[in-house]
Amino acid sequence: MRRKASLILLAFAVFFTALSPLMRWYAFPRLAKIPPSQYQTMVLEAKNATLVDYGSMQEKKVPKLTVVQTLKGDVEESDKIEKSAGRDVVVWNGLTYIVGPDGKMVSQIPERYIFDAHSQEPVHATGESVDGDPVTRQGIEFKWPFLTEKRDYEYFDARARVTRPIHYKGTETFRGVKIYRFEQTIPWTKVPFPKKLPVKGITAESVAKTGTQMWYTTDRTFLVDPTTGAPVYGEEKHKEEMRGGTLLGGRDKITAFSGDVKMREDYIKDTVDLVKSQRTLVLLLTSYLPWGFLVLGTLLLALSLWLEARSRRPGEPRSVPDREPEPAGV
Repeated sequence: MRRKASLILLAFAVFFTALSPLMRWYAFPRLAKIPPSQYQTMVLEAKNATLVDYGSMQEKKVPKLTVVQTLKGDVEESDKIEKSAGRDVVVWNGLTYIVGPDGKMVSQIPERYIFDAHSQEPVHATGESVDGDPVTRQGIEFKWPFLTEKRDYEYFDARARVTRPIHYKGTETFRGVKIYRFEQTIPWTKVPFPKKLPVKGITAESVAKTGTQMWYTTDRTFLVDPTTGAPVYGEEKHKEEMRGGTLLGGRDKITAFSGDVKMREDYIKDTVDLVKSQRTLVLLLTSYLPWGFLVLGTLLLALSLWLEARSRRPGEPRSVPDREPEPAGV
């Protein structure tokens, strides 16, 4: 009986020990992915910012600018692209909408970001764009891969339509979460005017005809949860200038926008809470279950060997068969 139980335990020990690496290296890469229907909103603010008044073409100080970023998953487009790409794809329709202190629109830039649901690598397909212009992204945007590494990544800047390294700067703790700090600088770069401007009658095309150009630079910082790859905080020291042309009335340049754009406090709290809940699911597949199965397999193996040893232990009394009584001698 002990021998049979030992063999059963040995079979379970082999099963759970083999399941441990399969859970980490086979199941996790296939199960961990961004859902195609995901919808999220992020609100950032720039206090005491500088903004151009397109009516008078003068700089003005404003107490606060609000930047609303939305990302909405397009399930129908994802399904279409998946059929040709042969892998899980997510399509995000994004919008960066800037609002002045009076509640009026300052600018808005839509974009479509298409990427691999597992690795976050860009997928090139029809419709990939920024402000209606086709682009071919290289590198990540918005989100880092699951299990982010301590290294530099290539990051796509939608305003300049360029990809530049975003550098790993160290590990720290932010609101109770261990995070990786990443920083990127985009040097002064000529960029297109937003196609939708706040003054009626002034368009990107009409501004371009005056010879005036838009130039842009930024220093951005992201604090990223390495388990989920999700940023829990973001900040940009953003500046745009209008240079040259007849629109400026003889001036060399004016500031179109300048401000330190930071995530609003209530969105920081909500983001940290969301990431804490999501990282538990990732850790379940990468750490808790694999290590749990390995420990369980080891314990079952030890118990199996113990039972096998007991079944073969010497010195146990043997049962003596009953003998028929011999007849008494005459």
